[in-house]
Order: sequence, then structure tokens, then C-alpha cells
Amino acid sequence: MTQAIARVRTVLTGPARPYTRPGSRSAIDKQPQAGPVAVGALGLAGDEQGDLRVHGGPDKAVHCYASVHYPVWRTELPPASRLQAPGAFGENLSLDGLDEHGVCIGDRWQIGSAQCEVSQGRQPCWKLNDRFGVPDMARRVQDSGRAGWYLRVVQPGQVQAGDSVLLLARPHANWSIARLLRLIAERSCVPAVLDEVLALPLPPSWERLFRRRREQGQAEDWAPRLQG
Repeated sequence: MTQAIARVRTVLTGPARPYTRPGSRSAIDKQPQAGPVAVGALGLAGDEQGDLRVHGGPDKAVHCYASVHYPVWRTELPPASRLQAPGAFGENLSLDGLDEHGVCIGDRWQIGSAQCEVSQGRQPCWKLNDRFGVPDMARRVQDSGRAGWYLRVVQPGQVQAGDSVLLLARPHANWSIARLLRLIAERSCVPAVLDEVLALPLPPSWERLFRRRREQGQAEDWAPRLQG
């Protein structure tokens, strides 16, 4: 049965620009868009990614972030004006009524005239450290589980602020994004659990991550991602 599970508070896009470190680029500074915005297999019209090796592509077409996390971050971080409005974390869709515990991998959603599928959670990188001026911000985001998640677009369309997020299908109800992100953050290498995870519809990057853990019995090195 189709069910409304959230509402789009804000749609945000932005171009890639030179970032904080020599040679780096980022489109993390996204701005709210009024009215309908087209969304296709590679994301929202007018949106870019700074490093296509690790950002963007069909499995990371749209980044979602829960608006409910903002008040919590404001209590935990030094005063930062960017936390007063959606977009601080580089999200494309700021969503009301939903967080990582209420989102499962493989969920099929209708948003506006587009259909999307939850593909993976976000693994934060060092660019958040520089954006917030907090040296361990990426690690904080990872440890808290308040990381956000990505959608792949299975039917192009248009989305806009105020759209309902309709749940069309939930084939993997036992595997929330929160649960998967916790496995990553806790460096879990339990073979039986990893076997379950590897049976899920994982994107290639997560397939490699969890398969390496299964084969090697140890977690990956986070330093390049979290510190740059």
C-alpha cells in the first residue's frame, strides 16, 4: 500500500567550485531552488559534484538529509550560521518526518513525478571537516549515524519543496540505513552478518566494502576519507 512517509522541506542544487585544499573541488555549497526541478539518472538539473571518483553517478544521484538532525547538531557544535537552514551537509533534499532509522535499502519512493530507490547511506568525508571548521566533523557524522542517504532515480520526473515522499515498496524492511551505517562505523566483520548484507541490492562501492571485510576479516582504513 502506498504510504506518505515524509515531506520535502527544501530542494537544493549547486555547481562544483574550487574548495579548501589545493586542487580540490566541491559542490557541497548548495542553494534552495523554488518551483519544480527536473531529476534524472544523474541527479537534479543544475547540480554538480566536485570529485566524480567518489561522488555522483547513478547510485548517488540524489543526497537526502533529515531536517530533524539540525537542532541536535546546533546543540553539539560551536555556533555556525550554516546550521540555521537546510544545505549545511550538501544535501539535495531536506526531508521532514524521516531519518535513517525509517529508511531501508531498496525502498522505492515516489517524489513528485519521479520514482527513486534508496541505494546506500552516506559515508562522510573530510570536506565536512573544512566546511564546518571542526577537524573531526566527518568522524562525528559517521559515529552519530546522522549521515544521510542516497537515491538512484528509476523514473525521471520533477520534484519540488512541499512534495510528499510516498513509499511504494519496501523489500528489505530489516535493513535500515541506520543499521547498515552502524555496521560500518562499528567496524563489524561478523561473517554471518556480512553474508546477509552481501545478499542485499548493494551498489558497487558497498559491495566491495562488505566483501573485503568478509574475505579479510578486518575493516578498511578510514584515514584517507575522513582526513583527506
